[in-house]
Amino acid sequence: MQTMRLQRSMCLLEAATLILLAGCYQHISADSVMFAPPEVSLHNNTLYAACRMRPSTLLAEGLPSVYGHVLFKQDYPNGKLNILFWLKGLPTEGDPEPRAVHIHQYGDLSLGCDSTGGHYNPYTVDHPNHPGDFGNLRPEQGKIRTLIESEATLFEGMSVIGRAVVVHEKIDDLGLGGDAGSLLHGNAGRRLSCCVIGISSPRLWDMYYKQYTS
Repeated sequence: MQTMRLQRSMCLLEAATLILLAGCYQHISADSVMFAPPEVSLHNNTLYAACRMRPSTLLAEGLPSVYGHVLFKQDYPNGKLNILFWLKGLPTEGDPEPRAVHIHQYGDLSLGCDSTGGHYNPYTVDHPNHPGDFGNLRPEQGKIRTLIESEATLFEGMSVIGRAVVVHEKIDDLGLGGDAGSLLHGNAGRRLSCCVIGISSPRLWDMYYKQYTS
């Protein structure tokens, strides 16, 4: 009789353990699904984001005022992030100087572009190996119209949503400057314009992409 009671107790314990493990698995699965925003299912497993570029409120006199949009598109879960730059306001005279563009850590514009922090660097590596190091974009007739692919992502824990895109005063030296600043930010100079990345509908992407490809 005692042996049967012991076996019954062990069976009940095993059953309780299985129920607990199942509940934990369901919880983990639910949490992983939460990393995909609901907009993904609304737009055929694609997530769109937009960033409306405006000059820094602390822009020094004589520096160009850059306006426009930076648009993002990525297929869930492992698609490459496509970024479309549609900017204006850069000098139109002389040889157009390329401008450094990066994703910065904070979507905080309370002190203009200066409060966006340093480069978004989730892996703690040297510049230019941050996922948001876009390098140098060359304007034509005062405008930047270009489409690139990036190692950054809109999904899960490393998502760049809520962070900032910054256009800089100078050329990015791509980590070859030989000093500490080069490995932090490419010695790209002051921050001209910035914006905060937010989830969007496909409307802006479709509109500007059509113009870009026409």
